[in-house]
Amino acid sequence: MTMKLYFAPGACSFVPHSLLESAGAEFEPVMVKLHKGEQNEPAYRAINPRGQVPVLVDEGETITQIVAIVQYLDAKFPQQQWLPRELKPRTRVLETLAWMNNTVHPTFTHVFMPFKYAQTAAAQAELKVFNAGTYELLLGDIEVMAQQVADAGQAFLGGERFGPLDAYALTLLRWGGFAQIDPTGFPRLWAHVQKVAQLPGVARAIERERLQLNLYKPDSRGTAA
Repeated sequence: MTMKLYFAPGACSFVPHSLLESAGAEFEPVMVKLHKGEQNEPAYRAINPRGQVPVLVDEGETITQIVAIVQYLDAKFPQQQWLPRELKPRTRVLETLAWMNNTVHPTFTHVFMPFKYAQTAAAQAELKVFNAGTYELLLGDIEVMAQQVADAGQAFLGGERFGPLDAYALTLLRWGGFAQIDPTGFPRLWAHVQKVAQLPGVARAIERERLQLNLYKPDSRGTAA
């Protein structure tokens, strides 16, 4: 049975999407159009009742949530070494991956979809502005991480091999454009993201999702197209 990856262009599902492409894995990419509400349709809710992406289906198992999917794929394709083999480095990568997923990502959600957290237009506007500032600080933390990696002569954020931290960092920095944050304002991270985007597997995922890395437009209001 061929694996299926349910993904949405530009969403955090880019992380497993790029991993699968990097492994040369046989899988069926299934696009979920979030802007059209396909995640709320009964057919998709039957797959993931939470109505989220990504979802990985493999050998009769349905797996949701980035951290779980990454660990599953790492075990399925151990030759890729997306996560370090040694306990302490592996733990540190998973620690950072969890932080990206449970702190940085939700902060952006408050910018992009403030209607999920407040009813009035005024409250939503305040949430958007406040969290955009917080998001910029969090991207600054990833910039420091990228600088430390470069100073140590390390190729990627999680070690000597491309892995989930690199794909998530690309996604998070790209989202900054929607929050009126210029990615070039984080020079080390921006350089790293551009390098990652040129990796063959990552480039294939970018092409399928039709992504533009720099979404920053000085005159826009941070709304998605």
